[in-house]
Amino acid sequence: YSSAVQKFSQTLQSFQFDFIGDTLTDDEINIAESFKEFAELLHEVELERSMMVQNASDLLIKPLENFRKEQIGFTKERKKKFEKDGEKFYSMLDRHLHLSSKKKESQLQEADLQVDKERHNFFESSLEYVYQIQEVQESKKFSIVEPVLAFLHSLFTYNNLTVELTQDFLPYKQQLQLSLQNTRNHFSSTREELEDLKKRMKEAPLTCKLPGQPTIEGYLYTQEKWALGISWVKYYCQYEKEAKTLRMTPMDQKPGAKQGTLDLTLKSCVRRKTDSIDKRFCFDIETNERSGTITLQALSEANRRLWMEAMDGKEPIYHSPITKQEEMELNEVGFKFVRKCINAVETKGITTEGIYRTVGSNIQVQKLLNAFFDPKCPGDVDLQSGDWDIKTITSSLKFYLRNLSEPVMTYKLHKELVLAAKSENLDYRLGAIHALVYKLPDKNREMLELLIQHLVNICEHSRENLMSPSNMGVIFGPTLMRAQEDTVAAMMNIKFQNIVVEILIEHFGKIYSGPPEDTTAPPVPPPRVAARRHKPITISKRPLRERPVFFGASVEDSGADRHGQTPNGSNSIGAEVPKPLHRSRLPAPRPGGDEPGRPPTEGRPDPRAEVEVGKLVARLQDGGAKPSNKAANGVVTSPALRTSTLQARRPAPRPGIYGREGECDGVPKPRSHGDKPVIMRPPVRPPDPPCRTPVPPRLEQRPDLITGTAEEMPSSV
Repeated sequence: YSSAVQKFSQTLQSFQFDFIGDTLTDDEINIAESFKEFAELLHEVELERSMMVQNASDLLIKPLENFRKEQIGFTKERKKKFEKDGEKFYSMLDRHLHLSSKKKESQLQEADLQVDKERHNFFESSLEYVYQIQEVQESKKFSIVEPVLAFLHSLFTYNNLTVELTQDFLPYKQQLQLSLQNTRNHFSSTREELEDLKKRMKEAPLTCKLPGQPTIEGYLYTQEKWALGISWVKYYCQYEKEAKTLRMTPMDQKPGAKQGTLDLTLKSCVRRKTDSIDKRFCFDIETNERSGTITLQALSEANRRLWMEAMDGKEPIYHSPITKQEEMELNEVGFKFVRKCINAVETKGITTEGIYRTVGSNIQVQKLLNAFFDPKCPGDVDLQSGDWDIKTITSSLKFYLRNLSEPVMTYKLHKELVLAAKSENLDYRLGAIHALVYKLPDKNREMLELLIQHLVNICEHSRENLMSPSNMGVIFGPTLMRAQEDTVAAMMNIKFQNIVVEILIEHFGKIYSGPPEDTTAPPVPPPRVAARRHKPITISKRPLRERPVFFGASVEDSGADRHGQTPNGSNSIGAEVPKPLHRSRLPAPRPGGDEPGRPPTEGRPDPRAEVEVGKLVARLQDGGAKPSNKAANGVVTSPALRTSTLQARRPAPRPGIYGREGECDGVPKPRSHGDKPVIMRPPVRPPDPPCRTPVPPRLEQRPDLITGTAEEMPSSV
C-alpha cells in the first residue's frame, strides 16, 4: 500500500496541466500547483509511515531478540553448567562414600579435598544459576516493557503527524475549493458564450474575422444618386485597417466618363437593415472626405460579414425589443431605467438567494422593456408594484446593458482592460484598471459607478443572497465588457473580463475616491523577472521534523546540552543534530497545581521525562550498534507529546499528593459506566539536591528510582 501511494505521489508530482490561452487566472495557478501540494503531502505521510515500520524493527523486535539471546541464552548456559557441575559433584560424592576406611590416611585426605573442591564448584554454579534466574526475572520487568513503550511513542508520533497534517490541510482545502468553484463559474459563462458563437457560425460559416490579414480587398457596388434616379457602380476596393483608408477603383467602362481612384478615410461602418432598402447584402459607411453616408453592396452575406469585420462594423442586435438606435445609447431614458431597476432590487430583493443569477421569463422581460421604452411615454413604469418580480427586473437590466450599441466599458478600452487583468503583479493590475476607468467617457463612467455601487451593496448581503464579488463578476463581466469581434480567442478572455468586474467591486472605494495621480497612462508593468505579488496557495509549511540522536548521557549532561543551544534550536558547539521543532501546545494544568518553590511548568516540557525517553532509546540502540548520526527512528521529545502520560500508573500516590478530582489518600474515585480510564500523571518529585550520594552502577541506569537524598533512601539501597 505504501509503495502504491508513493508511486501515485510521483505521478501527481510529474503531472502537468495544459491551459488554453496565453495567461492563467489566479485560481488556475492554484489548481495547476495543487497536484504538487498533494504529492508532497502524500510523500511526507508515507515517509513517516516507513519510519514507523522501521521503528518496529529497531525499537521493538531487535531489543526483544537481544534480550532473548543475551539474557535468556546466557541463563540457559548457566543452567547447563549447573547441571554438569551437579552431576560431576554427586557422582564424585558417590565414589567418595564407597571408599574403604582401610585406605591410607593420605589417600582419604586427598579424596576429601577433591570432594570439597567439587562441592565448592557446585555451590558456585548453583549460586550463579540462581542469581542469573533472578536477574532475568527482574530485568524482564523493564527490558521488555521499555521497547514496547518506545514503539508506542513512535506510533503516537506518527499519529500526531497525521493530525498536524490534517490541521494544515483544512485551510488549504477551503482555499482550493474556492478556486475550483470560481473556475467552474468562469467555465460555465464561457461555455454559454461559445455555444452562442458556435450557433451563429453554423448559420453563417464565414462570419469570423479574416485571420491574420489587416487588409481586405474585392468588388463592391456603390449606390450613386443622380437627378434622374439611382444607379449602382462597381468598384474594386482595398481597405487598410491600421490606417482606416479605403481605396476605390471604378470598374465600369463608360466611354467619355472620367474614371479616377478614390482614397477615403473611414469613420464608421454600420450594417444596413433589410427593411430599409430593396437590395441585399448592403452596409453604410461614413468617411471624412464625403458628407453623408455611402451605401455599399457586397457580393454575398458572407462577403459582407468579412468587410464589416475588417471595418469594425456594427451589427444590429437580433430579437431585441429595443428597436430604435437612440434607445440603444446611454441616454436619459437608459439612466432612468437603470436607476429604477437598482432601486427596486435594493428595496425588495437584495437578500434574494441567487439574485442576478436566476433568469426571468423572456416574455416578461420583453414586456417590461417595451413598456418602459415606449416612445409615447418613456419611463412610465412603476417597478415597485407587484406586477414585476425581482427575476424579471434583474434580467431586464442585464438585457439592456448587454444590448447597448457599445458596452459600458467601451470597445476602445477592452483590450487594455483585459491586459491589465492578465498581469501577474496585483498592484499593477489594480493601478492599471484604476487609470483606465477614468479614461471612459463621462456618461460611461457615471453608469459604471452606478452599477458597481449597486453590486457592492448586493455583495454586502452575500450571506443571505450567496452572491460574492466573484459570482457577480461572472454575471456582469460579459455584460459590461464585450469584445468587438466574435471569435473563440475573444471568448477565452471572458474570464479576465470577469476579473475586471471583480476588482472594481472589491476596490470600489479606492477606485472611485478620485482619479489616480497620473491619468495620462496606466502604470508601467514591472519586468517579468520581478517576484510575483500573487503566489499560488500552498499547504502551510511547518518546520522540518528532524529526528535527534539520543545519547546515554546523565540528567546533568542533558540539562547542560539544553542550555547550550542557540535560539533556533541548534547546539552552539558541534551543532550537527538540531533539536526537533514542533507546533507548541499548552499542556493541561495539573489538578494539584505546581509545588511550592517550583516555577510554573505550563507551556514547557518536563526535562526529566524527555531525558528518560532519550536514554531509553539510547539503551535500546546501544544494544548492538553505536549511536549513529542518523535520525533516532522517529522518537521525538516535544511538548505536543508528553511522555509522562505514557508512564505506568503507580500503585498509590504519595500521602498528601492529590490525584484527579475526587481522589485523595490513595483511594481512587469509582468511575461511572462509560467513562474512559484516565492515565494519571505521576506526582511531581522534589528537586534533586546539588550533590548526590554515589550509588551502585545498576541503579544509575534508572534515574527515576533515585529521587531523594542519602538520608531519605531506604537501607536496602
